[in-house]
Amino acid sequence: MTPTRSIPNVLTIAGSDPSGGAGIQADLKAFSALGAYGTSVITALTAQNTRGVRGVHPVPVEFIRLQLDTLLDDVTIDAVKIGMVASREVAEAIRDVLTARRPRWIVLDPVMVAKSGDVLVEATGIAAVRDVLVPLADLITPNLPESAVLLSGATPASRDEMMAMAPRLVALGAGATLLKGGHLRGGDCPDLLITADETRWVEGSRIGTSNLHGTGCSLSSAIAARLALGDTLPDAVIAAKGWLETALTESRRLDVGQGQGPVHHFHPWW
Repeated sequence: MTPTRSIPNVLTIAGSDPSGGAGIQADLKAFSALGAYGTSVITALTAQNTRGVRGVHPVPVEFIRLQLDTLLDDVTIDAVKIGMVASREVAEAIRDVLTARRPRWIVLDPVMVAKSGDVLVEATGIAAVRDVLVPLADLITPNLPESAVLLSGATPASRDEMMAMAPRLVALGAGATLLKGGHLRGGDCPDLLITADETRWVEGSRIGTSNLHGTGCSLSSAIAARLALGDTLPDAVIAAKGWLETALTESRRLDVGQGQGPVHHFHPWW
């Protein structure tokens, strides 16, 4: 008899979103939808809904470290997704714990600005993400505005400009980068995957919906789940992007809030 493969455990280290569309709530839904068991460590509480962010309350760094140590003392984690990190102290605590207990995969989604345009992380936090956490990651998943912030440059406005940015992103020290092209104009939605072995376009269609809240959180978490399940990095990216496109298409079935609503994480079942 063939033994049953165990379900992998995936951890999100991120902020909380009361509306359920982004942050740890979106991450846990994505893990579950892709077939992984989700765990979480909260870095910040936010007061937000589909229309915007009204407040951010950081969790003390000592308690973030206690959450991490307590969880990892008990649960074997196959992949980690890191989201909102607001300070250098928090970034260094995450780095220290994950370096000591190194999981197979670390995916970093450099969350800095909400879809509403609200700034979630100040300049010192941005520098900490770039200097402390990016070199720790096997994959970073910035969108075009986030890549510009990381590199203190202009936001790419074309495929050629995305390709030109690739060497500078590689120089930040992550194992690989998925530069997300959703902010480009046009009917397609191309992402650029940059690894040590290749640079390739991962094509996608632009979905006509305003339900875009938490798309970055959901995609990076879906990639982490697929990596934990055993996919290669390119396969994990392709599978996660395909899942997200359908989640965006099926988001019309949800009725959550009056602003930018969430994607439909559980579209195959609901």
